[in-house]
Amino acid sequence: MKAEATLFDPFRRDLLAGKTTIITGGGSGLGRSMALRFAGLGAKVAVLGRRPEPLGETVEAIRSTGGTAVGIPCDVRDPEWVRRAFDEVESHLGPANQIVNNAAGNFLSATEDLSPNAFNAVVQIVLFGTFHCTTELGRRLIARGTGGEVLAITTTYAVTGSAFVIPSASAKAGVRALIKGLAVEWATYGIRLNAIAPGPFPTDGAFRRLLPGSAMEAQALARIPARRFGEHWELTNLAAYLMSDASPYQTGDEVTLDGAEALFSGQQFAALAHLPRPEAKELMTSLRPKK
Repeated sequence: MKAEATLFDPFRRDLLAGKTTIITGGGSGLGRSMALRFAGLGAKVAVLGRRPEPLGETVEAIRSTGGTAVGIPCDVRDPEWVRRAFDEVESHLGPANQIVNNAAGNFLSATEDLSPNAFNAVVQIVLFGTFHCTTELGRRLIARGTGGEVLAITTTYAVTGSAFVIPSASAKAGVRALIKGLAVEWATYGIRLNAIAPGPFPTDGAFRRLLPGSAMEAQALARIPARRFGEHWELTNLAAYLMSDASPYQTGDEVTLDGAEALFSGQQFAALAHLPRPEAKELMTSLRPKK
């Protein structure tokens, strides 16, 4: 998966110099791509996640090109673990002044079949994790009297809701509200908070679980007026801009990046409602990761 920009790079190579950025879910997918891009623009980067191996691979990729990075295992559902992870990040890289809330969980399920534990798992990662990490950084920035930046990766269906991904839609809607509320509350401290709501961007994680080389993938592509999926460099460029000093007046914003998909299609997984319910359930079950 390409993480670099196109041959025309719109940014100075020191765009993020002086930034120390924490990226949750930074070992793979869009998190990894953002980590590589931010480091290439001068940021010191800490990647957090539950699996050490992909964190180590991302850190090695950054260091191999002269960047500065550290990988710290962390479960964002646990606020005490988050606090310890931030302490460790700062012991290696110095005071953190940015975070990208990228860690997420999602799967397809008919809601009548959804267990309380399954609902809780997604909401704990997405909404609680974003709250824990954002407030941990915010308290440190406020205590130091320095500004900083917070970015959350949301989703276009956080506005409309979406059938068959109720935990994710509910949690992302909460994240969207959190970002907008704190943008007002923390503006006095010089802390900016924004969000990116991406459409489909191919990854080896969520994309493969939700739209894996099937008729659903073809349907998803057909809903995008731009007639293609997003490329990682397009999202990482937008993220870098929002986290840079080039956007000092932009806060409380959610930028949609989806080739006009949301405007065209509304709810992303609503097409499953057109199938007979037993067939829809069979399809969703077949797409879940094998234990």
